[in-house]
Amino acid sequence: MKILVTGHKGYIGTVLTPMLLNRDHDVTGLDADLFKNCTFAGEITEIPTIGRDIRNFVADEAAAIAALRGFDAIIHLAGLSNDPLGDYRPELTETINAESSIKLAKLAKRAGVPRFLFASSCSNYGASGDNFIDEGGQFNPVTPYGRSKVAVEQAVAPLADDTFSPTFLRASTAYGLSPRIRFDLVVNNLTAWAHTTGEVHLKSDGSPWRPIVHVADIAHAYTAIVEAERELVHNEAFNIGQTSENYQIRDIAMIVRDVVPGSSLGFADGASPDVRNYRVDCNYIATKLQGWKPQWTVRRGIEELYDAYKTHGVTLEEFEGEKFKRIAHIRQRIEAGELSDELFELQTEAVA
Repeated sequence: MKILVTGHKGYIGTVLTPMLLNRDHDVTGLDADLFKNCTFAGEITEIPTIGRDIRNFVADEAAAIAALRGFDAIIHLAGLSNDPLGDYRPELTETINAESSIKLAKLAKRAGVPRFLFASSCSNYGASGDNFIDEGGQFNPVTPYGRSKVAVEQAVAPLADDTFSPTFLRASTAYGLSPRIRFDLVVNNLTAWAHTTGEVHLKSDGSPWRPIVHVADIAHAYTAIVEAERELVHNEAFNIGQTSENYQIRDIAMIVRDVVPGSSLGFADGASPDVRNYRVDCNYIATKLQGWKPQWTVRRGIEELYDAYKTHGVTLEEFEGEKFKRIAHIRQRIEAGELSDELFELQTEAVA
């Protein structure tokens, strides 16, 4: 298949792209590469790339339609991907994550692209309590990021017809190694704190529930869905993860403590319950896609992270500093005159 992956240089994209290539797909990327200086370990796979901000790409409709013609599928990952960035300028999350994503789907349909896979999120469920929630559950997002994902699903699902088939992948909270690792994700973060300081540093009281899933299992879900028979995934939403991999944050912290020698639990000053609290049923995807079998558990993932952090000599200053902390990195690039306040590169975009 000829596949366009937006956000191919991000946390998930740098894991997904080589998987697609290994399965003999013809892959093109589209990415503004805001975090080009944030590579942690491993190589960024080089593929033909449209070096554009998604907002600029969809703004020129005629050019976008011309560029999209001939693709068999779009995997749309591009967007601002964490809550601090969403809270920094909520209107940017609305414009980038919601408005531009909806416009991309509409342009893809006009260009005759038959499949559209959208990187949605279990953040859609937000504050849903302690009971398990499946794909039919009520949306209750509590952050700009979560609200943006809900907006896209609600706008794109009605576009589905005989010629255009969207699928919505509601990923659990990701963790695990990637060339463009994110240290803001709970498992990655707690393991880094334990390795660098000896303390598993909890910023909440640890009571909220989270479903979690390894980044490689997320990437495998995309390959399984893009290759699936259309009728199995047409206009479907899937919770991506395993029902058994729902944890309270304090349970994750205790596993980190057990894996990282000599570490202990610690709480930030004023740690309190996090309003985000959701426990997700992931059984539906297993009934539809027999070929997708998650391979990772949180303990195995923590062991992988700890080994990598030791190998690469990760320090507290590094993972909490401007290189890897997304919001700090963006602010540093704005102050350096590399990005505008609207997160546009202050240079000419190009097609490579």
